Amino acid sequence: MSAEGGHHGPIDPLFNPVIPGTEYHLPIYNFVITSWVIILILTITAILATKNMKRFPKGIQNVWEYAVEGLFGFYGGIMGEERARKYGPFLTTCFLYILLCNYSGLIPGAAMIKGFVPPTNNISITAGMSIMVFLSIFYFGIRAKGIGFFKHFFQPMAFLFILNVIEELVRPVSLSLRLYGNIYGEEMIIGKLAEMVPFLVPLPMMVLGVLTGGIQAFVFTLLASTYIAGATEEHH
Repeated sequence: MSAEGGHHGPIDPLFNPVIPGTEYHLPIYNFVITSWVIILILTITAILATKNMKRFPKGIQNVWEYAVEGLFGFYGGIMGEERARKYGPFLTTCFLYILLCNYSGLIPGAAMIKGFVPPTNNISITAGMSIMVFLSIFYFGIRAKGIGFFKHFFQPMAFLFILNVIEELVRPVSLSLRLYGNIYGEEMIIGKLAEMVPFLVPLPMMVLGVLTGGIQAFVFTLLASTYIAGATEEHH
């Protein structure tokens, strides 16, 4: 877990380069760098897993196929196999990214790395993920139903339009705060325990953090898949 102000969010940027040709700065914060590293890891492992694919997978290809098939099967139970294949890549990417973000703070020695902060310990990252889900609901819904997607705002009665809009706007807020709050709280507890008793005592909390990190990635993706399923289902 990160000891570099991770619990209270970054105050100063880790790097603050000047944009060429201007007098403006482009601040780069610690959680952004960690996020880039995680994206790079996912990209490289995905390329390695899909390069020279074998009929009978083994090694990293086997691991990725097992994970993807398991997740696609889970989405299929929510939205049906056809839509799971269509929207599964987006949902699986969200799950894997959030999972690695959550687990990044549990890496032994992470606190020794300058600028290392679990991305989901920052509201900017969780809000960004939630906004992506929010926009994807509209994108997938409009692609599936066209202008008919907006009918659900007037159901079951037209006068409920305002309430339906509020419900839609609350979803990304709820998603971002739930993920951020759980990871922030976990990081804070582990950090305080590490300060008071640096040996052994924080270990059970770190083990619990493995469970919590997985559950939070699962819950976020579960809700996202439910929202997308509702936006794309056909009513007869």
